[in-house]
Amino acid sequence: MAATARAVGITRPGGVEVLEVVERPVREPGPGEARLAVKAAAVNPTDIGVRERGIEGIEPPWVPGMDAAGVVESVGEGVDRLRAGEEVMAAVSPRRPEGGAQAELVVLPAASVVATPDGATLEQAATLPMNGLTALLSLELLDLAPGQTLGVSGGAGQLASYVIPLARLRGLRVVTDAAPHDEALVRGFGADVVLPRGEGFPAAVREAVPGGVDGFVDTALLKRDAFPAIRDGGALVPVRGWDAGEPERGIDIRPVMVFTVLERTDWLEQLRGLVADGTLRLRVAAAYPPERAADAQRAMEAGGLRGRAVIVF
Repeated sequence: MAATARAVGITRPGGVEVLEVVERPVREPGPGEARLAVKAAAVNPTDIGVRERGIEGIEPPWVPGMDAAGVVESVGEGVDRLRAGEEVMAAVSPRRPEGGAQAELVVLPAASVVATPDGATLEQAATLPMNGLTALLSLELLDLAPGQTLGVSGGAGQLASYVIPLARLRGLRVVTDAAPHDEALVRGFGADVVLPRGEGFPAAVREAVPGGVDGFVDTALLKRDAFPAIRDGGALVPVRGWDAGEPERGIDIRPVMVFTVLERTDWLEQLRGLVADGTLRLRVAAAYPPERAADAQRAMEAGGLRGRAVIVF
């Protein structure tokens, strides 16, 4: 049946003051869709972009969020992989009229929904789908062979914490950065070489890897500053598009667009299994009710979170 549900709403482009809890109508699931009762939804940097710039062509309030975890409430025609009452996680696009994950009820393609990892809480599961898919897509775009070397900026961050162990599974050597107090954490992700975080990181990579790394996943938004770390003819994956001009030395820019893989059920299942076997670790920095979404975004913008803030319904 049709319903209404609370959601984090962005009432207009601006600062955190534009965030409000709103009531939204929620339709029944159609063919190939599921309706989830969301219990937890992660807060990601993407949410900041939606808040600051809005979504062209869609009237506010906009609902942010790309990761949800909760319970299947109902399914549409043709959906036999999911059942009502099952605990699940999902990847959601906020750039659609129905909005993103930070709502009590969400309708989305069933292909974007899988069971939560064994042993994970719903809050933990909500931190995985979007960043996990981004990590898998980044490595697919680079397509490095076993034995090649990958550079990763922002080694202690959430996305890097998935990229590093997934790269090791592919047989890659991983060079990344960390502040002194994060070095042990980042080595625990599986990094082979951990260099000091800061402006000198790309040059230090070139010293550690003569000739430069074969590919580089830029989770810290170094952009052109990452080039010294990369070999001639290597590749750079920027995680938020590319607006930094023409590359140099034959370096290939391969932006990662995670919205193209939100319905990769096989990848979501793979991520689920990698949590269950301990390859990937889920980290929740803090939980906030929807009324405190502004505090969650402030905490993320301040930097230094080790894990994701999560909105809990």
